[in-house]
Amino acid sequence: MPDALSSNVIDVIELTRALVRCESVTPREAGALDLLERTLSPLGFRCERMDFTQAGTDDVANLYARIGQAREANGRHFCFAGHSDVVPVGDLSSWTIGPFAAELSGGYLFGRGAADMKGAIAAFTEAVSHFVAKRGRDFGGAISLLITGDEEGPAVNGTAKMLKRLADRGEKIDVCVVGEPTSSKRFGDMIKIGRRGSMTVDLTVRGVQGHVGYPERLDNPLHRLSAMIEALVREPIDRGSKHFQPTSLQFTTIDVGNKATNIAPGTVHARFNTRFNDLWTSKTLLAHLQERIDRASARIGGNGIVEYKVEVSGESFYTPPGPLSDLVAGAIRDVTGVEAELSTTGGTSDARFIRAYCPVIEFGLIGESMHKVDEKSAVADLKTLARVYETVLDRFFTA
Repeated sequence: MPDALSSNVIDVIELTRALVRCESVTPREAGALDLLERTLSPLGFRCERMDFTQAGTDDVANLYARIGQAREANGRHFCFAGHSDVVPVGDLSSWTIGPFAAELSGGYLFGRGAADMKGAIAAFTEAVSHFVAKRGRDFGGAISLLITGDEEGPAVNGTAKMLKRLADRGEKIDVCVVGEPTSSKRFGDMIKIGRRGSMTVDLTVRGVQGHVGYPERLDNPLHRLSAMIEALVREPIDRGSKHFQPTSLQFTTIDVGNKATNIAPGTVHARFNTRFNDLWTSKTLLAHLQERIDRASARIGGNGIVEYKVEVSGESFYTPPGPLSDLVAGAIRDVTGVEAELSTTGGTSDARFIRAYCPVIEFGLIGESMHKVDEKSAVADLKTLARVYETVLDRFFTA
């Protein structure tokens, strides 16, 4: 079996296995980026470590690798973006196969990151190795890999800072494909052309603590919060837009910390998350939700106080269907015979940062097992993904 590190033509299966064996649970690098650097350098890539630190966050290792002419020399720049970090394995005893063993069984490659998204990184690496073997290193453009170790974490010291560094030195990207596991039921059946925004709101509702036997002497914040929850979830926020599902609001916790049976608490904390579409920005949505909360609070009366702490992890965005989605969808169709759906469903990804710099879409393996016990990808899908990526590169630099 070919050694992924010794040949200038990379084997997707062996490279995926080698990457999975790196226990790069976010924010640890665990040798994954070193492995990629050793793999890409012999192909002609100039590899640059972009490691960042920020007070109050973990240090994060990142890798930027590039081959080919600069855009300023009339070359087009195609970027593949991904992440080498993975989520924790959870209950180790629940895994049928060790999460970092990278074993092959029944036509699948098992291990944490096999689907999300070390498999896609390996597939693109194989694709670019074949492309360079055919076209040479002077192919009239540039290809880069932007690989972060901070996607599954807070995403503070990763892609966003890498992109800013590139922009600060005048390096521009024409298009980007992110290798997230976007396929749903069948390989190639879905491309992500955008994502909903995500906003988390922590509510603190303050009332007056008191003995439950003397309700006239207290103002129960739980009752006030109950009315607010009803006001927020009773009516849909919207009914969706042309490219997006309806905005969703879900409460994730309510905390009082009250162990007594005869005391109404003075304070209650709650948290909700919204996944919002392109009918809103985080600011306009927050203003709308505050209006609902204020009306509900006014109906109850009293002197309750509501405090907010808001965290926005990304605004909604989408890349309109056009040349980039046509390019990728056409490659999928010609390699697999599958017609890909253009979708904006799911969670967030680092595409939310990239979209400010160039058109971006996401395409990768089947995501059904990502973040689960016994995460896996079909060996056949890994090989096919490499062929799709290679076709995309061929056509991008031929057009």
